[in-house]
Amino acid sequence: MTDTTGARDAESVSKFVESFAAQLVEAGMQRMPARIFAALLSSDEGAMTSVELGEQLRISPAAVSGGVRYLAQQHMVSREREPGSRRERYRVQGNQWYEALTNREAVLKRWEAALSEGVASLGADTPAGRRMAETLAFFEFVDGEIAAMMERWRVHRETRFGGAT
Repeated sequence: MTDTTGARDAESVSKFVESFAAQLVEAGMQRMPARIFAALLSSDEGAMTSVELGEQLRISPAAVSGGVRYLAQQHMVSREREPGSRRERYRVQGNQWYEALTNREAVLKRWEAALSEGVASLGADTPAGRRMAETLAFFEFVDGEIAAMMERWRVHRETRFGGAT
């Protein structure tokens, strides 16, 4: 993506953004947030204004706004004000995957609570209750594995990258 002088090849960057966004869409992310996330991730500063995103991706301010809102809800980007300006910049953090996955833990906890109620309501000895209990056990297992994995990631990240974000 860069030549020997460090200049970025805009066409190469654009191809990467669209390619990575397509992978995110295939994994279940909405198309516009995927494109915005890929653009932010590939920017040297990790931050861009709405205007910059609109120009790079050739999308409307409304599309930027909607995509950023979704990404912020998923804890994948944050908003910040430019010093001395009313303009907002949207930033992707170095730990965005950690934050996004950690946010999913809360969802798993809610599912576990609902499934526990389901087991109690259906009766643990019924076929539906056993199926519900197995589903609950799966989510409890996944929840524990995510917590252990995230701790291993924190150690690995610190070893590999230091305190950088």
